[in-house]
Amino acid sequence: MTYSIVARDPETGELGVAVQTRWFNVGATVPWAEPGVGAVATQSFAEVSYGPKGLALMRAGHSAGEALARLRAQDDGEPKRQVAMLDANGSVASFTGSGCVAEAGSAAGDGVSAQANMMERATVWGAMLEAYEGASGGDLADRLVASLRAAEAQGGDMRGRQSAALLVVPAAGDGWARRFDLRVDDHPDPVGELSRLVMVARAYQHAGGGMDLAAEMRFPEALEELDRAVSLAPDDDQIAFFRATVLPAVGRPLDARAELDRIRQIEPRWGRYLWRGAAAGMGPNDPEYLSALAPLEPGETP
Repeated sequence: MTYSIVARDPETGELGVAVQTRWFNVGATVPWAEPGVGAVATQSFAEVSYGPKGLALMRAGHSAGEALARLRAQDDGEPKRQVAMLDANGSVASFTGSGCVAEAGSAAGDGVSAQANMMERATVWGAMLEAYEGASGGDLADRLVASLRAAEAQGGDMRGRQSAALLVVPAAGDGWARRFDLRVDDHPDPVGELSRLVMVARAYQHAGGGMDLAAEMRFPEALEELDRAVSLAPDDDQIAFFRATVLPAVGRPLDARAELDRIRQIEPRWGRYLWRGAAAGMGPNDPEYLSALAPLEPGETP
């Protein structure tokens, strides 16, 4: 009782799955992906094992179509299943069982398959594919979310909406590598919330990159990354804190103090965290320096 999309980015080789349903915690069931292997969406009275078993078969060298055919042949509940598989070469295969609740069907393109069941209209999966293929700019995650929005515009799940998930993995890497792994387990607008989380995730990717650069003493580059993070999540006091800690290293100690004063109005413990972090090797452990940035109150200890 779900709509989903699996896709491979032809430029980057990234593999992804996005899904929305009127059921709790869809991210624990439907989306599966592994770098350099493939992606799976298993839904409609879902048999979860299609996910890990499908990836195992594709990892062993089987195409998406071969993997799906093997698992269908072993499944007594096949008529109620809806499954899509995508291998690392971009080959797609999908199946909609005769026992799926109407409206149900799928639409495939080059390296992409959209599928849905129990939909308000039979136009959902076609609209998803069209939105994905017509999305301009952005990366795979953006195009997947655009596809989910198109499904909602066509009426989506006839029971309403509750949870959504997005899983994007790189073209190659360790099996646990993730570009995005986001879940909205219970929300009145799961696709809208998923879109917001994509933005926050991008902000933290830039923030993490900035802190890595700072650890390498590449402070101007670190500040550029942290500026990008702040532009994506301007209300996030944690990102603002880490940006503030880089400002003294680029000759802006007064800006750092002003920003830390602002952040401490949101969460007073950030000052103590600065002291504790310095004691753990995360920055200069100099009481005079720390007092200039985040002075402790009389009698206060980190």
